[in-house]
Amino acid sequence: MNELNKKRVWKKIQLTGEKIQPLLKPSHYHPNGRNAYAHIALSIKEKFGKSYKDISDDKLNEVFIHIEYLLENPN
Repeated sequence: MNELNKKRVWKKIQLTGEKIQPLLKPSHYHPNGRNAYAHIALSIKEKFGKSYKDISDDKLNEVFIHIEYLLENPN
């Protein structure tokens, strides 16, 4: 992914993370609370098989759609 798109995705992760942070369910694996930004980044990595930084530019829209899905379905 080129630098501009990496920045766009990270900004979207930040904005979405702020919204879903209070919606994430508590977990005994995270006694100090869950990190919404890490939650989103990990979900992207699980779905696409690589870090958002390593995804090709032609999948940018798919990444944004996935982030929106996480906003609508925080877990």
